[in-house]
Parts: sequence; C-alpha cells; structure tokens
Amino acid sequence: MEARHLRYALALAEQEHFGRAARALGIAQPPLSKQIADLEREIGARLFDRTRQGVFPTAAGAAFLIRARRALDEMTAAGVDAGRAARGETGRLRLGFIASALLDPLPAVLGRFGRERPDVRLELHEMASSRSTAALVAGGLDVAVTLGRPRGAGAEHLVSVTIGHDHLTAVVSSTHPYAGQMSVSVEQLRRQPLIVTAAEDEPTVAAGLRTLLGEESAALGGATVARDVHTIIGLAASGVGVGLGPSRMLSARRAGTWFCEVTPRTPLPDLVLSFDARDRSPVLDAFLATVRRNCPDVGAALDQRLGHHRP
Repeated sequence: MEARHLRYALALAEQEHFGRAARALGIAQPPLSKQIADLEREIGARLFDRTRQGVFPTAAGAAFLIRARRALDEMTAAGVDAGRAARGETGRLRLGFIASALLDPLPAVLGRFGRERPDVRLELHEMASSRSTAALVAGGLDVAVTLGRPRGAGAEHLVSVTIGHDHLTAVVSSTHPYAGQMSVSVEQLRRQPLIVTAAEDEPTVAAGLRTLLGEESAALGGATVARDVHTIIGLAASGVGVGLGPSRMLSARRAGTWFCEVTPRTPLPDLVLSFDARDRSPVLDAFLATVRRNCPDVGAALDQRLGHHRP
C-alpha cells in the first residue's frame, strides 16, 4: 500500500464517481479503477459499492478512509517538520557561557535568535570557562563562550572565533579612597584587598593577574574569590575590597560603586565563541548565521575558518 492508494480512495469517496475522481486526480479512469481494485484485494475487503447512482464507501471503506485521511495528514506534517528541522527552525541549542558575556554581546544575539527561531529550545548554562570547555569537548554543549581559547585534549576539533576584546578594570565602593580616581596603578592594587574570579574557573585570567601583580603577591594570596562579575561588583559595593574584572563591567554599573582604569592598561583574554567543527546541526548553523548578522567581524572570522560551507 502506497500513499497514492490513500489519495485515490479519498478522491473517489469525495467525487462518488470514477470518472470525476480520475479527472480530479489528473489520471485516466482505467488506472484509477485498477488501483482501487488492487487496494481492495490487498486489504481483503470491498471498500466501495459501485451503483448506478454513484460509488459509495462500504462500512469497511468508511473505516479505511478515516485512517487514510489521518495517515496522509501525518505524512504531510512529517514533511513539514522535516523541512523545518533541516532549516534549523526546530530542535535544541545548548549554550554554555561566562556571566560577563551577558553584558555584551550575548543579549543582542540571543534576543534576535529567539525572535527568528521561536521553536528552537535554548538550553542556557552559566559556566566557568574551564567547565564549559570540558562540556563542549565531551558533547554536553553545542556552543561555548569562554575567556580565552579552549585548550587541552579535544580542543583540536573545535572552531574558535573572537567575539570580544577586553581589558582589566577596577571597581570600588563610592566611599573607598580610590573613588573619584580615573585610574589605579599596579602598586596601588598591591596594597589593597582584592576581589577576583576563581583561578580554577578562569585560569587564563588568574595567570594574567599573577603576571601583573607578581607570583608571590600577598594581595592575590588573600583575595576574596567571586563567581562572576556581578558578585565582584556587589562585593566591591559592600566595601570588601577592590574588584578586578573585564571593562564590560561598566555596563553593569550600580549605585554606590566607582570604576577605574588599571594602569598600565592590561589586556584580558579575548571573549571566544567555540563549537565542534564536526557538528553539522542545522540549529547550530542557524545560530552561527545570527552571530554573523549581529557581529560582522565575527562572521568574517568564521568564513575564514570554515569557508562558506555554513550559512
């Protein structure tokens, strides 16, 4: 039994005449009569009564037509669903990201992607760079946004592009002695209690701070460890010490805080978007297309790494 048998039977039931049904189907009447007869032999029951008044479904035919209509509807829906999945309009995208990426540029990218692909299920996980890299390599994520490029076993299969540059910025309470200053020096930082991200979460940032302040820095050794930039700002506002983080923290200003440049200007690891080059998911392709439209420089970097094989 094939889909055409179902269509033929439904057309015959609607037209109640072999000739009219054949014309509606765009075929000759003899092939239609033969196909219906073949269908009845396959099922083992007469589906239509042929009378002088017309052709009408039998009880068996009526039962068959209910299922036939459902089957054709399901086949049509299956084709639509397959097409949408192939275009990345449905499915799932698992994204791991560091908190500071939500200051910029993720909000614009995620907002646009959500509007354009409302039926894609976004699974968003705030994760330290070290953990999101491990999850991406293990197949637990589709995309990771990290500080610095992923390294270690499995990273050779990843495509990584820079989506943001940053430098070190200090934040203090508005009652702190440094409040009102445009910048603070490394020597001044060495004399203050610090608030920094955990070394095990962001090893590249920790390494940069050790280089800046000294491997044996007492300030680093006694620093308060915070999970993300919002905690750094909050602790600084509470007078715990001088918070050190990316300059994109400036977009999360809050009352009772003051931001200073760190001199000399100290670059931080780039904000990097990574994914597995072997992943051929249409949803991933759709997400990368959104990144391209929102971040032209990133799109150019993706094209350089991948050519034009992805949208």
